[in-house]
Amino acid sequence: MRVVVFGGRGTIGSRVTAELVRRGHTVRVVDRAGSTARPLIPGTAGVAAEVANPSSVAEAVRGADAVVSAIGPAEGQEPTVILSAARALISGLKRAGVPRLVVIGGAGSLEVRPGVRLVDTADFPTAWKPIAEAHGAALAIYRAETDLEWTVVSPAANVAPGTRTGHYRAGADQLLTDGKGESHISAEDLAVAVVDELETPRHVRRRFSVVSA
Repeated sequence: MRVVVFGGRGTIGSRVTAELVRRGHTVRVVDRAGSTARPLIPGTAGVAAEVANPSSVAEAVRGADAVVSAIGPAEGQEPTVILSAARALISGLKRAGVPRLVVIGGAGSLEVRPGVRLVDTADFPTAWKPIAEAHGAALAIYRAETDLEWTVVSPAANVAPGTRTGHYRAGADQLLTDGKGESHISAEDLAVAVVDELETPRHVRRRFSVVSA
């Protein structure tokens, strides 16, 4: 499969890129236009594009079978870039004729109980709320899209580099926890879930959540 990864050098995106290469896929990593070139993971190619520009997105993804977005605000960027990216990715993929998009979203919009999102709870860190709200608003943009075969993956509340076990549990719109009531997943296992969804689509035009098994 030919896959283009936006945000492929970040904590999560780099793990997705490595997982794709591990499974033998052809990977193109997108850097921001004008950014300093950095070494690529062996077995990948690089391209520069502006994720908020539909024409630039279309040019970067042309010829791909699928696209993964691990976009988040870079240093100094407003969280609204997540919304701009959602609109541009939808438009750009359609222009380029790429049918499949898997987006790594946030956990903040997941429900902790009926009608109550994680971001609305008293303990949710105030500093994280703007990004969490932006991911929630982007999810609404994707849910309004009926042509593109999109999927949004919402991770556990805590994601950090760790061990690739190859195992995870998947849910729907609820925050998942383990037997101790904790919600976490390694960036490596989140990448496994993303690539599994690319290879065997189970959540087309839906959001699903994941947690460590």
